Amino acid sequence: MDLAGLTERLVRLEDQEAIRTLVATYALGADRHNDPAILGPLFTEDAVWACEGFGQHQGAEEIARALAEIGRTRIRWSLHYMVSPLVERADDGATARCRWYLWELAQVAEPGDPAPQAHWIGGCYHAQVLKGPRGWRFARVDLQLKLLSPHREGWQTLPPTL
Repeated sequence: MDLAGLTERLVRLEDQEAIRTLVATYALGADRHNDPAILGPLFTEDAVWACEGFGQHQGAEEIARALAEIGRTRIRWSLHYMVSPLVERADDGATARCRWYLWELAQVAEPGDPAPQAHWIGGCYHAQVLKGPRGWRFARVDLQLKLLSPHREGWQTLPPTL
C-alpha cells in the first residue's frame, strides 16, 4: 500500500473515533442534566435537534438552552447508553452520518405532575455531522423514541460501601 493510501485510512479511522467521542460526550452532557456547557459546543451554529414530544430546536445556543430546560423540567435524572454507533464518513472527509441506539434509564416528570417517575427509554438516533475548524460537530440530530415506559418498581440505589 502506498503512503497516501495509508494516510487516508488513518485519517478515516481518526475521524470515525472522533465522531464516536462526539456521541459519548453528548451522553455525558445528557447525564449531567443536559448541561449546556457540555452540549452547546457539540453542535454547529445552525444545527437542528429534533425529537417528537420534545420539540425541534435550531442553532447551537437554542439547542443547548432547550435541552437544559428538558433536563430541569422533564427528565430529571438519566443514565444514557449509546449503543452500536455506526459511523459512515463521506469520501469528502468533511461530512458523515452516524446512527446509534439509545437505551436510557431515567426519572421523568410528566407535564403537570411534578413528581418524577422511573422510566425506561429506548430509541434510535440519526445524526449528520460536519468537520470544521473545531473538529466534528453535529449538524442535525434526530431522535426517534421507540419506548418511553414507566418502571413501576423504581430505581434502587446501592449502599455506598459497594
